Amino acid sequence: MALTCSKTRIVFLLVIIAATHHVVPSLALSIGRLRTTKFIHSGRTPAANHFHLRASGHTDNDCTAPLDTTIPDLHNRRRFVSTLSKTFITAPFLALSAPQLSNASIRDAKTGQLLPSVGEIETSIPTTWDEDDNPLSSSDGSSFSRLDSSPDTLFYSDPRFVEHVDEKAVESMTSYISDRLLQPCDSVLDLCSSWTSHIRPGQVDLKRAAGLGMNAKELEANPALTDWTVMDLNADRNVKLPYDDESFDVIILQLSIDYLIHPLEVMKEASRVLRKDGKIAILFSNRLFLSKAVGLWTGSDDIEHAYTVGRYLHFCNGGFTKIKAEDLSNRKQKGKERAIIGDPLYVVT
Repeated sequence: MALTCSKTRIVFLLVIIAATHHVVPSLALSIGRLRTTKFIHSGRTPAANHFHLRASGHTDNDCTAPLDTTIPDLHNRRRFVSTLSKTFITAPFLALSAPQLSNASIRDAKTGQLLPSVGEIETSIPTTWDEDDNPLSSSDGSSFSRLDSSPDTLFYSDPRFVEHVDEKAVESMTSYISDRLLQPCDSVLDLCSSWTSHIRPGQVDLKRAAGLGMNAKELEANPALTDWTVMDLNADRNVKLPYDDESFDVIILQLSIDYLIHPLEVMKEASRVLRKDGKIAILFSNRLFLSKAVGLWTGSDDIEHAYTVGRYLHFCNGGFTKIKAEDLSNRKQKGKERAIIGDPLYVVT
């Protein structure tokens, strides 16, 4: 196959890469981060009779190293590579680039998945942002496209009374929501809700627990909800949540952020219905349902996923500040890396 990119430009690119690798030797620099293909994404409500895949996009040729650089180095590297792609690399050359590599330093021996070390998720959110971080700044539409672009109402027409992460991850999610997030007398909105909100019955006396989801039978079966609404958040870019301004103390979005094709618009609406001192918690794993997921998620590791969710909150113009990420995964208690056990779980607030 002939390359339309000149030899001089390729040599120049390799020199730049080598220089960057010398400056930040602990990072696996990836030309695959220069997105030119449609990647696929992960989420909460996959069909019970389909396989769950994990968001990865990595190959056996991936090279990884411990992430021992500073947080600014990580984000400056991301911006450097993004700028490099726009300035020096032609589309034909990019089409031959490798899949995205991971910043994560642990490969699961059983699944082959690259997972973050202890503390890496917490470093994923920048302390400062610029326009290059905006998920819409260089998007051509493919970032939020899906393999199955048919109406979501068709896909979610049948109820699915199943969990989409393993038992340990469910326990972690329930513990975080019930023990740490919610307070007595809170009014709570469970966005993209289903048959469970992972709120322990009787533990927290809530003023209101509203659910907004895609299937009436699932919502009706949810014992935590005081009221519910069926609504497709992907149906209209100008989405309008059916609630008054400042209606809720807490908004929960569980295992669904990766399905939204208008995430900034949904986050902006969430900020409208959230009280001034309210909290939003977006929980996610690396579980993947291929056909209904958007392109921005797959091809990225879990550190990049947390960064992406942070971008949604910051750039939605909803006034979200002090954005942070936390690793809620179950981990081994012993060993140098304290590797994740089972399905990972993370939250961005």
